Amino acid sequence: MRSQMNSTSRHMRLIVPLVLLCVLVGLFVVNDVLFPPPMSAFQDRREMMDTWVTITIYDRSPKAAEAAIAEAFARIAQVEHVASIYDSQAEAYKLNERGRLDAPSPELWQIVSAAKAYYSLTEGTFDITVEPLLELWQYKEGATQQFWDLDAEKQQETIAQTMALIGANRIELVDSPSRAIALAPGMRITLGGIAKGYAVDQGLAALRSMGIEHALIDAGGDIGVFGGKPGGKKWELALRNPDDSADSIVTFAISDGAIATSGNYERFFDPAAQVGHIMDPRTGYSSHSSSSASVIAPTCMQADALATAVFVLGPQEGIDLVNRIDSVEALIIGYDDPQQLYGSTGVGAYEEYKKGGL
Repeated sequence: MRSQMNSTSRHMRLIVPLVLLCVLVGLFVVNDVLFPPPMSAFQDRREMMDTWVTITIYDRSPKAAEAAIAEAFARIAQVEHVASIYDSQAEAYKLNERGRLDAPSPELWQIVSAAKAYYSLTEGTFDITVEPLLELWQYKEGATQQFWDLDAEKQQETIAQTMALIGANRIELVDSPSRAIALAPGMRITLGGIAKGYAVDQGLAALRSMGIEHALIDAGGDIGVFGGKPGGKKWELALRNPDDSADSIVTFAISDGAIATSGNYERFFDPAAQVGHIMDPRTGYSSHSSSSASVIAPTCMQADALATAVFVLGPQEGIDLVNRIDSVEALIIGYDDPQQLYGSTGVGAYEEYKKGGL
């Protein structure tokens, strides 16, 4: 009898701690379900794609947030490795050097295919084959005279010769028996007006795949977002004043989608800041149709490409183009009068704040 009592006592001493442990674990689980930790903001910034890329997300777990951000940066780096025309190992670089690339990656195929479509949609004002024009205007180390210093007649003569190499409609996409991308002789591409937007879209997709519900990626002004902020708040994105980098003239509020801005107020080829980096593919000269053009679209690649085209087209033609495209809006700042704003039909729905008098 005493032996049975001792055995029961020993069993109870083993069972009670296990029961208590189970109860505690259960309490922790219930607590996490009923009272989850608050959403916190996590952010990282890296130099990529010739600009600064910033990723901002909200999550409850620092470890999960860190892993998701790392995954998004890794995906953006993959796109950069494909789309760079300066990295000798990149596919776009090899395409320019060889004039043809067999078995291109799905990424390059997608970017170039989209670029050709936007070339048609924008009547040639978005054109990835403007690289020979950009090379004309770029600073030449050791040259006795820069291109912008040449007399107008010599400039026009050289530009006319170069224009024979321009036109994304002449890029050949071979789909059978195997894929290949072929350029016309002498043609060279630049993906600066579309690859960043594509990279942002891919980075956002990576964040979604990691379970993130609220995210923003900013790649030098090409911005994509999803999920808004916790609590139903929207992401607020300020459009800077071309005349004052410390001032903003409009703040857009977006939950899901993208915005990209093209402007010639920061990057110039010449010391006099007259030759901006955005070329008009129709003329071969720097575009002076707008001070800046911002496009809101479902994807960042779409916003990126259309912002360039709208900038080149200028206020009237640019807004007309955007008004014909579903789910796309734009705001253009005029060139002759930077205080004048031109908006598409539905852009006001995204404006959280507009500076008085504009």
